[in-house]
Amino acid sequence: MVEPITSPVRGTVASIEVDAGQRSVANHALVIIESMKMEHPITVGADVVVRSISVSVGQTVDVGDLLLSVEVLGTAEVGASHGLPGRAADVLRADLAAVIDRHAATLDPGRPAAVDRRARKGRRTVRQNVDDLCDDRSFVEYGALAIAAQRRRRPTEELIERTPADGLVGGIGRVDGQSIVIAAYDETVLAGTQGMVNHLKKDRLFALAAEQSLPVVLFAEGGGGRPGDVDAPGVSGLDVPGFQLFARLAGQVPLIGIVAGYCFAGNAALLGTCDVVIATRDSNIGMGGPAMIEGGGLGVVEPTDIGPIDRQARNGVVDVVATDEMEAVAIARSVLGLFGNPMTDWSCGDQTELRDVVPENRRRTYDIRRAIDLIADHRSVVELRREHAPTMVACLARLAGRPVGILANDPMHLGGAIDAAGCDKAADFLELCDRFGLPVISLCDTPGFMVGPEAENEATVRRAGRFFRVGANLHVPICMVVLRKAYGLGAQAMAGGSLKVPMITVAWPTGEFGGMGLEGAVRLGFRRELEAIDDPDERAEAEAQMIALAYERGGALNIASHFEIDDVIDPADTRRLLAAVLESTRWTGASTKP
Repeated sequence: MVEPITSPVRGTVASIEVDAGQRSVANHALVIIESMKMEHPITVGADVVVRSISVSVGQTVDVGDLLLSVEVLGTAEVGASHGLPGRAADVLRADLAAVIDRHAATLDPGRPAAVDRRARKGRRTVRQNVDDLCDDRSFVEYGALAIAAQRRRRPTEELIERTPADGLVGGIGRVDGQSIVIAAYDETVLAGTQGMVNHLKKDRLFALAAEQSLPVVLFAEGGGGRPGDVDAPGVSGLDVPGFQLFARLAGQVPLIGIVAGYCFAGNAALLGTCDVVIATRDSNIGMGGPAMIEGGGLGVVEPTDIGPIDRQARNGVVDVVATDEMEAVAIARSVLGLFGNPMTDWSCGDQTELRDVVPENRRRTYDIRRAIDLIADHRSVVELRREHAPTMVACLARLAGRPVGILANDPMHLGGAIDAAGCDKAADFLELCDRFGLPVISLCDTPGFMVGPEAENEATVRRAGRFFRVGANLHVPICMVVLRKAYGLGAQAMAGGSLKVPMITVAWPTGEFGGMGLEGAVRLGFRRELEAIDDPDERAEAEAQMIALAYERGGALNIASHFEIDDVIDPADTRRLLAAVLESTRWTGASTKP
């Protein structure tokens, strides 16, 4: 039976692929019509014999015009259709194969020599770190096919082989279900330097983070700017927007930086902008690498002499020191969770152990971290800048599933006195908590601010003033627990400026309060009376009685009876009380800033 084949589109007959009387197999193009610069092959889904052809090449046809008549061999639905014949499942078309091969060349299996060099250093590849950070198969890469802007210097094939992704693996992934942006410099590509194309990539990623309010994890290992990208327009490169885009993210989304190995110049500038910096013990971090130092006429230095981890941990550049990249990534996952939403699955230690944290001997030191670990949810505490300003302890943690910040004095260092560096550490931490809506739990045991000629050499007045300014302008709730000493201006700073600032201010039975250390207050306030006693033994006894009376007056129970604090509590009840108070606030875990 002869069937007509009509045109499904308006266009021009570009070619006729069969002759009258010819047999044609199913789905083979019979006629090709060009319409709007596109070719439309006309096929039939069965073997046919062409009986007549009604058009010629170059002829314009309209929808429904007769093209040819065919006799169908077998049974099939007759009519013009578009498309090409099917292809064997195991045969890839050339363009798809090229894409697959190109992507494969950027991945670790396609770069065995680079992966081996990395392994010999005892390090993981950047893609191994990204895969470890992200939930399974959640990472979507941007710019995987980018190469260095050096086409005028090197063959394209060489750039494809040696500069995959232009040294920056970036994209979007999920960590415990939370979406994040990842920008990871690849040390195996031109020493992890910042090329012009990877500048464009990070600009794209940072803009995406701002638009979608996504946290950013930055793997910052690398050597900074790359002078060899000759394809790029311009001269200085100082007009690249990435540094400003990243800095503007500060306070809008959490920025987590990770370093293993060398991190210099531009890479270090981005790292220093991060809210939390995690670095491995073999890291070196500096605002200039060996080449920049030598170029500035400052001598020849080894990269390992620039910003070693012990120095950068002590001075506060690094928040958390990790043993290796695996631990660094695990810490990053924990920190991201502590900036996230409340959890319903949590546990805690035996709260009765809190009763024995502070010794009965009021002059005996104790481990403040034991108190923090007991009050917080089990295995939720991440301490920041432990080796920097050790008089203060700053931790991110969870309390009954809620992310919180915990600020505490450490009586093991300077008796808990707050020195200049401690002021900065506390102020920085309070700002971090305020930026991301984390309520603050203040555990107070301080004799006050550090004083003396040496302390004033550290600009303590200005730095203590900043501590007060930040505390007085918090938007998040603060709760204060006095474990033992609450003396002077230092105690007020720990409370946000006054014992009446916190949502609740309570003390353990060991709490003691005063405008200054009670022994000093007695000796200063009653100097005339004491000097009037001639007998040294009698004078010492009178002084001891005055001090004992001062401790009774400054004890937690007496202070509570004057309603200078809200309550004196059983230490075992601390966690329950704090959780109940935070539950009553309007805090939701997100920033409470207006």
